[in-house]
Amino acid sequence: MSPIRRLAPLALVGPLLAGCAAGTAADASPDPASSAASTGTTAATHDLSGELVVLAAASLQDTFAELGDMMMARHPGLTVTFSFGASSTLAQQALAGAPADVFAAANTTTMQTAAEVAGTPVLFAHNSLEIAVPPGNPAGVKGLADLANPDLTIALCAPEVPCGAAAVKAFQAAGLTPAPDTYEPDVKATLTAVVLGEVDAGLVYRTDVAAAGDTAQGIEFPEASAAVNDYPIAVLTDAKNPAAARAFVDLVLSPQGQKVLTDAGFDPA
Repeated sequence: MSPIRRLAPLALVGPLLAGCAAGTAADASPDPASSAASTGTTAATHDLSGELVVLAAASLQDTFAELGDMMMARHPGLTVTFSFGASSTLAQQALAGAPADVFAAANTTTMQTAAEVAGTPVLFAHNSLEIAVPPGNPAGVKGLADLANPDLTIALCAPEVPCGAAAVKAFQAAGLTPAPDTYEPDVKATLTAVVLGEVDAGLVYRTDVAAAGDTAQGIEFPEASAAVNDYPIAVLTDAKNPAAARAFVDLVLSPQGQKVLTDAGFDPA
């Protein structure tokens, strides 16, 4: 196996979305997340204002930014701010008291680590892994076995983040030992290494390959079925804007929100 080299960290862009108008928020319920699941879009019918802060897995960046735009179009007095990154890092931030209202993780294990600061989580999507290669697949990668080839340059997510944990499961299912040259902090950084041509292949979510357009191409592999990630979302117990938090969860679970997710390649909850 070639020696591990670590690429320079790649900055994530967390879109800051803003709007302005007046409105009043509804009172919080004792179990905000389960209320969101059972009431459909009831919370979204109230006028909402102030700031809503959402911690979300990096793989949700494009879809949640779109949903944030929808929220602010409906509620001009509401500002939606996202912090996207590795779910494990975001969970630790939530536990440390970071000011946030909603947490959406890329697997249930990470959500469980934040259980003491989160309401009842609700599953809203599923995602699978796919091999990402540069356009034209210059290294001729055909399947997961090629990611165990020390002659190729391979990027994987760090094992402690959801996409890395899923990769471990996939390699175990295939009976393979990977030969990574770099472990990246999250799935977006792993994909960027592929897009920039820094590696021959990387293991990311299929939604990230789809979002890359013609800057990368994907290769499906059968062992991905052994490593499907379930995505949970929860209102944080110390949410400063619980009504807006419930409304956002409602939107994610609504038919409109589910369409945004499935159009991006997620499987519905």
